[in-house]
Amino acid sequence: MSATEVRIHGRGGQGVVTAAELLSVAAFTEGRHAQAFPSFGSERTGAPVVSFCRISDAVIRTREPVVAPDVLIVQDATLLHQVNVFEGFGPGGCLLVNSAHDFGELGLGEFVRGFRRERLLVVPATELAQKHLGRPVPNAALLGGFAALTGVVELRSVVAAISGRFTGPKADGNIAAATAAYGFVRAEREELAGAQAD
Repeated sequence: MSATEVRIHGRGGQGVVTAAELLSVAAFTEGRHAQAFPSFGSERTGAPVVSFCRISDAVIRTREPVVAPDVLIVQDATLLHQVNVFEGFGPGGCLLVNSAHDFGELGLGEFVRGFRRERLLVVPATELAQKHLGRPVPNAALLGGFAALTGVVELRSVVAAISGRFTGPKADGNIAAATAAYGFVRAEREELAGAQAD
């Protein structure tokens, strides 16, 4: 089985690199192979940042950046029309965008028509983080959404990774945000599946 390749786009200060690291730890928790690394460049607050994660049942030999992601996570929707976040992203991929707006409102209505709709979702990760963590850092929430959207890792593995990285209220808030996003994405997928069945 080939690796699942994940590319995460965001801005400096949003925990983009930490998101990839937590995702790799979640995979390790399940006894799988994983790697996480950032792209090198300016990581000042607000600057576009990219990180990568690969997850596999076999040893991962490559160390190249992810150029054809199976899963694309966009932590900041303002990047959608500023950076080519969709480079190398094919019609079989999964897309998770941090936004309280739908794809039409984000200017992606035409773009998403070429994809399987149940694989492309928006989740209000910043709002969930603000509510549960008290800070608008969306990375943990998006990992909960990732677990629900892809099934590549389980929510409990994401929770274990967060618990291993953070302590106290920061851990509790991130876990709550991830769990809320997981529930949100599962509900959205069920709704889409029901609509397609009608």
